[in-house]
Amino acid sequence: MTAAPTATPAERAAMRRALELAVTRLGRTSPNPVVGCVLLDADGATVAEGFHLGAGRPHAEVEALAAAGDRARGTTAVVTLEPCAHRGRTGPCADALLAAGVSRVVYAVPDPVPGHAGGAERLRAAGVEVVGGVLREEAERANELWLTATRLGRPCVTWKFGGTLDGRSAAPDGTSRWITGPEARADAHRLRATHDAVLVGSGTLREDDPHLGLRHGVSGQPPLRIVLDRTGSIRPGARVLDDAAPTLVVVGEPAARPRLPHGHEVLALPETGGRLDLAALTAALYERGLRSVLLEGGARLAAEFASRGMLDRVVAYVAPVLLGGEGRAVLDGFGAGTLSEALRLQLDEVARLGDDVRLVLRSRPLAGGPEPEVTS
Repeated sequence: MTAAPTATPAERAAMRRALELAVTRLGRTSPNPVVGCVLLDADGATVAEGFHLGAGRPHAEVEALAAAGDRARGTTAVVTLEPCAHRGRTGPCADALLAAGVSRVVYAVPDPVPGHAGGAERLRAAGVEVVGGVLREEAERANELWLTATRLGRPCVTWKFGGTLDGRSAAPDGTSRWITGPEARADAHRLRATHDAVLVGSGTLREDDPHLGLRHGVSGQPPLRIVLDRTGSIRPGARVLDDAAPTLVVVGEPAARPRLPHGHEVLALPETGGRLDLAALTAALYERGLRSVLLEGGARLAAEFASRGMLDRVVAYVAPVLLGGEGRAVLDGFGAGTLSEALRLQLDEVARLGDDVRLVLRSRPLAGGPEPEVTS
């Protein structure tokens, strides 16, 4: 019996390169995933590369095929997501690979979207050798925001906070600038740029008058700014209402709609127990094509997301500072009565940024988890 094919060292190296290409588009492709593709010749040398630029634009495979031209025939396509078999605003990538004469396809993650999957089977049925699951864990992590949103049917919610070693976000008098150092603040803006939207509550809006744009030398497409303002009391001169990026002000259905400058929008949602319905919020954002939301404030809003099991990831910037029990807690309103009720997070990454430490955690395992290569 002939052994099933596995990925070669050159193909695994190409997959890592494809992942590097994919993540350059984080925050710019929704509602589509970030995808990278590398074409290799028979000797394992790179023929062409491509990545998906955004919704309505050619997919990564098509970009790589266009760059290769006639040289695509007989190549191996290494792609971070299973080639789609779906015709939407663009044609099926599986068909494009077949038409170009690609002889082998190596992919990392099966497409989880109903009606889009099946590209691997279509290729296999046409005589193309297919290897799936290659570097799947790394690919799941690179595309975690989109994959989580697709599987849950709502945006992936990441809570970002900066705090002291004892879990305080501000001193008792409200001062908080600057708990963390410049390296952590710059990194937080890079994190912001990878998300479709950044979200704060009315308390943060009143106390901090945040801007929620991109600073510290971070460029790219600014995320949609979302403010939960149940009573519609936002000030006309609030910094989030400038022209740096669009802003969505979410109010309760009974509230009067605030008048906003051109380019900004009001969304009215139902209330539950005197608070905005977070399930209705995330459903509305998903319907708008948003697949990732960065929750930046405040402490009670984060607690509400945590209480509802709607925190998917946490990025914590921890400073070597102690404020003691009178300081403002980073989380306010989420309380476990016993240790077994605590929300336990899985540590994924630890990095030092100047004097501070960045922790990246998630509330559940990677959606697909680490798996052995699937060959066929």
